[in-house]
Amino acid sequence: MTAPPLAVDSYLKGPILDNVGIGLKYQHIVEISSTQPPVLGWIEVHSENYLSPGGKAFDCLLSLRHDYPLSLHGVGLSLGSSGPIDEAHLYLLKTLSDRIEPGLISEHLSWSTNQGDYLNDLIPLPYTEEALNVFCLHVDQMQDVLGRQVLIENPSSYLRYSHSSIGEPEFLCAVTQRTGCGILLDINNVFVSAHNLGFDAIQYLNSIPSERVGEIHLGGHHDAHVKDEIIKIDDHGSQVRPKVWNLYEQVIKRMGPKPTLIEWDSDVPALSVLLDEAKHADHYLSKTLQPLEGQYVSTG
Repeated sequence: MTAPPLAVDSYLKGPILDNVGIGLKYQHIVEISSTQPPVLGWIEVHSENYLSPGGKAFDCLLSLRHDYPLSLHGVGLSLGSSGPIDEAHLYLLKTLSDRIEPGLISEHLSWSTNQGDYLNDLIPLPYTEEALNVFCLHVDQMQDVLGRQVLIENPSSYLRYSHSSIGEPEFLCAVTQRTGCGILLDINNVFVSAHNLGFDAIQYLNSIPSERVGEIHLGGHHDAHVKDEIIKIDDHGSQVRPKVWNLYEQVIKRMGPKPTLIEWDSDVPALSVLLDEAKHADHYLSKTLQPLEGQYVSTG
């Protein structure tokens, strides 16, 4: 199914354009409100931090919502779990979405709960037909309740399931074809997983249809030394690495500009650091349309 986008009231900023956003952190709320940095096109928050409306944090979010388009990024719905979807969680998300009218809503190609037990991580799925059926069912339920399309983000991976019979990009594309959802393409996650699992990041990225991608994430990672090997860890707590920037440049040259988020969730730096990363992304976005004899030619 493909649900129509939710309309945005005139007094709220929106929709999200093909520019750069950052994840909102409480340390930066006052500075963003007072300075409204020109490079900042939109903001993203984790849905679960605002499922209980009220309080100072929620009031600050509503205030910023009048100045910036907003994306809701979920981390707890566990669409890949084999059991039924958490309807209480989903209807809280529906209430939040109706109130703040986000430009984008996203979740993960992962699972994190099992029979009432909650894991503090986003676990990749075994890529099988059975898992595909379950995941598509839950995406359909999510979109039906929200009344709109959602985006699904590719995970970072460290181990491969021996019984997986479908490649990750093929699995992700099958989800979009069956449900009408879009893709949140995390380029750092592709780079990390490619190193850890030994596949070609370029080949993965080239297999993703540009028309399915509704948002791009860029974040940092670090190298962990395990015996004689190096494992790359998606840490959301450092600057985007040069090789990830290179992949980003290649992606938007092929796809054209996309809403791009600088993701930084731990060891949160000064706002100026995040804005410098945003300026870097904006530089690449501006190169995807080049003037030629008074017209713009897309490279996507």
